[in-house]
Amino acid sequence: MLSVENLNQYYGGSHILRGLSFDVPAGQVTTLLGRNGVGKTTLLKTLMGLVPAASGAIRFGAEDLTRVPSHARVRAGIGYVPQGREIFPRLTVGENLLMGLAPRPRGEPVPARIFEMFPVLRQMLGRRGGDLSGGQQQQLAIGRALAAGPRLLILDEPTEGIQPSIIKDIERAIRGLAATGEMAILLVEQYYDFARALADHYLVMERGEIVMRGRGADMDGDGVRARLAV
Repeated sequence: MLSVENLNQYYGGSHILRGLSFDVPAGQVTTLLGRNGVGKTTLLKTLMGLVPAASGAIRFGAEDLTRVPSHARVRAGIGYVPQGREIFPRLTVGENLLMGLAPRPRGEPVPARIFEMFPVLRQMLGRRGGDLSGGQQQQLAIGRALAAGPRLLILDEPTEGIQPSIIKDIERAIRGLAATGEMAILLVEQYYDFARALADHYLVMERGEIVMRGRGADMDGDGVRARLAV
């Protein structure tokens, strides 16, 4: 579904992303792990076109998206849930979800499965996004990304600052989305147990490079937890 080849990115004189190459297969969860400051969020912003790639290639299916603007990547079928959620705090839950429908034909309703995954969003349709708890805002951010019907869903640390009960709800939602086989999921995460529970494949980043990769089922045996603690 997504193929990244020899991707490089610089900030000033710093080489932030160093020749990254990996694939995100359809119908599976690929988890990207790494400590703070290794380049994970920069990678996602580069995948979304929020910062330009210095060199390398980003392909989504048969399309080369390397130089394509962000809005065209969303229309191509990529959904993005940024770190910190970035919902619209003064808009209602319903209005936030409608914003997610922007790439779709006019008049399409919010997909029912969003409310099936996160029933609290239906209950709070008229409440402003800024009045929700952090966990509810995260559910809203995921729902907004799903409203466009993506074929690839990118999530940047969805458990950050979230209470355990809602982390379980988000885990069930991601697992259910992957099980449909309809989309690829790229999950960036620092919470090891959450990542291990969901990963079909894993990648570990250090200093802008992929230093480990393998099957999710092998994460414990491969020593991924210890690598993250170094």
